[in-house]
This record gives sequence, structure tokens and C-alpha cells, in this order.
Amino acid sequence: MPASMQRHVFPDMESLSHAFAEHAATVLQQSLLHQPQAALVVPGGSTPRHYLPALAKCALPWDRITITLSDERWVDSDDEQSNERLIKNYLLAHLPANTRFIGLKTQHANPFDALSAIHHRLSSLPLPLTLTVLGLGEDGHIASLFPGMNADAFPPDHCIIAAPPAAPSLRVSLSLDMLAVSEHIVLVVTGKTKRQLLDRVNRSPDPQWPIVWLLQRSNAQIVVFETDGV
Repeated sequence: MPASMQRHVFPDMESLSHAFAEHAATVLQQSLLHQPQAALVVPGGSTPRHYLPALAKCALPWDRITITLSDERWVDSDDEQSNERLIKNYLLAHLPANTRFIGLKTQHANPFDALSAIHHRLSSLPLPLTLTVLGLGEDGHIASLFPGMNADAFPPDHCIIAAPPAAPSLRVSLSLDMLAVSEHIVLVVTGKTKRQLLDRVNRSPDPQWPIVWLLQRSNAQIVVFETDGV
């Protein structure tokens, strides 16, 4: 059965961040009651810097939670555009030192040469993913899955290489299959344009939008946290 969206709208980013952190902490705590380890996927971009510090304040057994990224730009890990840098500054820096993090960037010059190594890294995650947090692009992209890609031709791997339109660097992204089988999925949506996109998805899903691919392939309810501002 295709996924559905449960949408929650907040007046500002602060209230969204608190609600998100409470929801994510509850999901992870409940999962750890039944299994020894959990996997948390977080996105890059600018919005997570607002809500990840709220999650970091939650009293969780972080030594039992492995964190990874939904996608990564193929830049050095200390580059301002690096999602790994963002996560280290806004989440990992506030967590115990033994919190396990799996980055997607390697020392390979070309991400295509790194694909096997990244797949091997991700194979050490407790699967299926416990909680996947995603952002949404104004074009409907999620992670680094963009309109125009052939979703039916994706390889059965944990990750893929993407060449985004109008972007200076290649990216590595968790695959659609890996995202879709997540036990829980959260979508954080900010800004009126993106919220209107979700309205259109509800009315008339465009098969070109990656968010629609996820809804069609996932069995998990997608919980959406929305606000007009950031």
C-alpha cells in the first residue's frame, strides 16, 4: 500500500524544531526497546541547522544509534558546502564522543570510483533504516534524487551518484529503494513554495517528482513538519 502523508503545520521554526525533536526521539526510543541498534538518516542543506540542535538535546542512548546522511556533495568534508561538516557542527558536536557516524565522502577524486566503498560502509548500518529525515526541494527532489532521473533504472544498491541540474559538483545519494524501506520517514518542509508543492502532490501527484516516487514505493507513513518561514 503506498505511503500517505500526515502533515503538521507550525507558526515558526522554533516550534517546529521542538516538535520534530520530540517525535524523532520517541521513534528512536521505541525502536530501541525491540532491537539493539537504530539507524538515523539526516539531510544536509540549510534548514537542519535549526532543528538538529534540538534533537541533540534529547536524552537518548546515542551509543546505540548510528547516524548517516541522506546525500552528500562531492567536496572536501571541511568545505562549506559539505553536508558532513553541517552535521558535525550542528548535531555530532553536541552528542557523546562515541556516537557512530558514517559519512558518504571518501578520498576518491571521482564519486563513481567510490561507489563500492560507500556501499560497503552503508552495509554496516542496522537495516532497514529506523528513521529517515528528508528535506524537499522546490522541484520535488529528495536527498539527491532529482526530476528527470529514471527511477525504474536505479541499481539495487544502497547509494547512487547524481549530477544535479545547475549544481557545481556531483553528489552521492542514498538510493530510492533504501529510503523507501525506512521504518519511519519525516519530511521537513519550509517556505510557502514547498508547502504548495505538497498541496499539488496531494491533489495530483506528478510522476516526475521524486517525492511522488517515495510515496509510491514506501509503506511507511510520511510525517511532515511544515512552516512558511525558516
